Amino acid sequence: MEKIKPRTLSGFMELEPARQAQFEKIAQILRDTYALYGFYPLDTPVLEASEVLLAKGGGETEKQVYRFQKGDSDLAMRFDLTVPLAKYVALHYGSLTFPFRRFQIGKVYRGERAQRGRFREFYQADIDIIGDGALDIINEAEIPSIIYRTFSELGLTRFQIRINNRKVLNGFFEMLGLADRASDVMRTIDKIDKIGADTVREILLDEGISKENADEILRFISLEGGTEGILQALEDYRGRNAALDEGISELGTVARCMSDFGVPASHFRIDLTIARGLDYYTGTVYETTMLDHPEIGSICSGGRYDNLAGYYTDKKLPGVGISIGLTRLFFVLQDKNLLNESVPASPADVLILPMTDDLSAAISLATRLRAEGIRTQLHCEKKKFKAKIAYADKLAIPYVIFLGEDEIAGNTVALKELSTGEQTNTDFAVAAARIKAGLTERAKGKVIAGA
Repeated sequence: MEKIKPRTLSGFMELEPARQAQFEKIAQILRDTYALYGFYPLDTPVLEASEVLLAKGGGETEKQVYRFQKGDSDLAMRFDLTVPLAKYVALHYGSLTFPFRRFQIGKVYRGERAQRGRFREFYQADIDIIGDGALDIINEAEIPSIIYRTFSELGLTRFQIRINNRKVLNGFFEMLGLADRASDVMRTIDKIDKIGADTVREILLDEGISKENADEILRFISLEGGTEGILQALEDYRGRNAALDEGISELGTVARCMSDFGVPASHFRIDLTIARGLDYYTGTVYETTMLDHPEIGSICSGGRYDNLAGYYTDKKLPGVGISIGLTRLFFVLQDKNLLNESVPASPADVLILPMTDDLSAAISLATRLRAEGIRTQLHCEKKKFKAKIAYADKLAIPYVIFLGEDEIAGNTVALKELSTGEQTNTDFAVAAARIKAGLTERAKGKVIAGA
């Protein structure tokens, strides 16, 4: 029979076991952090009816959707976690308690051109807070604290959360008489970090923006002085546009409450160039960047939106949320050598090597260790002793227990710590305590190192 050459499709990440363990550890830290802030876990189907998933329709997104027929059904695979959330809230509105706080970590699919660091199948990690008719702005101030704690728990230290408010931008452009040009102008000024202010000014002039407005735009987005300095400078614009006034007040509330939520001033700043999807976000917007790797772009973004489920219900369901592209983030961390290789990624804490033909004592020992919460493997293969130790070494299993006739007779175990080579003969309780203490010490490291 002709053999088929195994291969993984382009744009789909497939990790080796140790790397997968690292990935799962990162995902678990996200789950634990989100749960700490009172978010429900949620899972929605990967497949949806196309008419539901593509209710908005049009644009590049629809071109990238994996869509197919199965019998009479027109199906599509989810391309993000926000649209399924909108459907979920509209469908289960009557049984949900608002504000509804959910987190979801799941795979999404986009049929775009695969390239380095961009995938067709990838995990997103989202949190959203959905209100029923209204949602207090304090929720917009709490979100950055979740971003800060999440990345700090992972081990990142050199990152910054940038915030803005869409009402500030919308009101500013209305004030200049450029409301109908806002999208074009924002696309241009978004390039300022890459091409510089002078080039941005030239492009604005070429696009028909007057010299006075171009200069005012650049002056506005370049306001300096830190958080309080920028907020004070924005006060000079008050009274000239209602939306701008509202945005200035909201931005000030969010920025000043962030420290109460535990976000150090060193880890956030106001950035008036951030827009985040001109048609979707309506209030506070966020982008998070790694200070030492600006070329990566945002590793977490999101913001406030007025109506989550407008395509499915007449009820107004405002919300605020963020999304982390988990697969892309993991790829970047691996590519930049920022993963901490010393953090345990082994499938077990201890490997039992029976030294007798009768395995009943070894099986009982494995059961007792597992009852203590110690991940345990039982190695019963007919291999040489050296090969069994090599197996433990290769999987980075930190402890090995030898169980022979003497140990069984004496109701003891021979416990060896592979990293030091230290071996002791002791009873079960002492061995279990020693393993747990060692595991606690090994678990102190962060998943991300040197960042």
